Amino acid sequence: MTKLNKNSSIEDIREYIDSIIKTGSKNTSQITEKDSSKTEEFDKLKTKVLKYVLYKKRTENEVRQKFSSSDIDQNMLEDVIENLKENGYISDENYIQKAVNEFLAINTLSLKEIKNKLYAKGLNNDIIDTYFSENKEELEQYEINCAKKIILKKQNQMEQEDINAFLYRKGYKKESIKQALDQIDEDT
Repeated sequence: MTKLNKNSSIEDIREYIDSIIKTGSKNTSQITEKDSSKTEEFDKLKTKVLKYVLYKKRTENEVRQKFSSSDIDQNMLEDVIENLKENGYISDENYIQKAVNEFLAINTLSLKEIKNKLYAKGLNNDIIDTYFSENKEELEQYEINCAKKIILKKQNQMEQEDINAFLYRKGYKKESIKQALDQIDEDT
C-alpha cells in the first residue's frame, strides 16, 4: 500500500503504518497529517460510541441508528462497530440474554411479548429464535407461572373465559394457560 485516501479504513491506516515500519523507512514524513487526523477522528468516534454503549447496553442496530447522521463517515462507523464487537462491548447475543433476564425478573409478559420487544430493538430474528430454542424449558415455565399469577389476580374480578381471552390476547399460548389453570386446580 502506498497511499491512503479519505475512504481508507482504520485497518488500511494501520497496514500502511506497519508497511512503513517493516521496510525500515526512517522517513516518517510519509505519514501525513491527514493520516493522523484520520486516526484521531476514529478515536473520537470510538469514544463517543463507547460512551453510548457503556451508559446502557445497546444493540448493534441501536448504535447504527444513533450514529447514522450524514456528518459521520459510515465506513469509519462500521470499523468502530466491528472493533467494539471484537472487544465484547457490542454483542446482540449478550443483549438478548440480559434483556430477557430483566423481563423475567420484573414483568409478567408472555413469550410473544418478550420476542416483540426484542424485535423492536432491531435484533436479528435468527439470534432471538436461537436464544428461545436454547432456553425453551425455562421460558415456557416462566410463561406458565406468569399466566398463573394473572389468573389468580383477576379471578375475583373476571369470569374464567374473560381471563383466558385476556391472556390469549397478550400472547400467552393456550397450552401455557391450560397448564396454569391445572396447577391452580391442583393447589386448591
